[in-house]
Amino acid sequence: MAQTWTCSGLRWSADGPVLVWGGGRLSALSWGKQVAFGVAEGGVRTCVGARGHACPVRAVVSGRSTGVRCEECARLDRAHSVAADTLADDPRPYRVYLAWFGPGMVKVGITAEERGPARLLEQGAVCFSWLGTGPLMAARRTEELLRAALRVPDRIPYGDKRAVRSGLSASPEERAAEVRDLHAQALALPAWPESLTPAPCHPVDHVDAFGLAELPPAVGEVTELIAGGAIRGGLLAAAGPDLHLETDSGVVVLDTRLMRGWELVAATDGAPALPIKEFKADVTTQDGLF
Repeated sequence: MAQTWTCSGLRWSADGPVLVWGGGRLSALSWGKQVAFGVAEGGVRTCVGARGHACPVRAVVSGRSTGVRCEECARLDRAHSVAADTLADDPRPYRVYLAWFGPGMVKVGITAEERGPARLLEQGAVCFSWLGTGPLMAARRTEELLRAALRVPDRIPYGDKRAVRSGLSASPEERAAEVRDLHAQALALPAWPESLTPAPCHPVDHVDAFGLAELPPAVGEVTELIAGGAIRGGLLAAAGPDLHLETDSGVVVLDTRLMRGWELVAATDGAPALPIKEFKADVTTQDGLF
């Protein structure tokens, strides 16, 4: 019987992206590294549980889900989430940030100060700057203020980020200038919460950290993993949860969140390829293995 592994997802360390496996084993990812794995024959994708606890019923979840949780575990996980506004008494300081993903694509968000820039790396922010630091609810009010007064979103879909990530036309200076302009507008708002300490604008660029310089355009993205399927390719770049892999059919984007919940095995020759959605066509399945 083939040895199987479970993947806990992609994390960002001080040295770059790392795949985390069951049992805590880590696989550091470097540019040019071969990424190759298959999905166990006859396998199903099961819920990953919530808050460190396994799903009590090992519910089967959709192969296309990036949340990888059944309805009950998703409810439990969200009930303890900052994003759900259920932790109003959290005493930790929070930072408000502005994140740039492409021309005209800047969002506002918050993260616990103790996490540093990890949240920005996890979201695939190409450039960012801190906006202010303070209590959680003050950070939330600032987020809402920017949405209402400046129409700055607090979410940008991953599909939109992927569409502009390859071949970014904006220079580092242009990226920083867009962040600085919005930063200045935000600090000038009259309703700025008193308990949130403004931060100076110091744009941080992640193009090199993500490997995006001269990144070839992707031809498509993996839509889901399937039992018995496989993928292999050389790593060109990584941003947020996404890996950009150079395959025989071109550059393909793999969202590593799709790997969670499956039993994975070593890639074998002749295994069917994973379903791919071409960026200017409908979802297709390749005839050969990438």
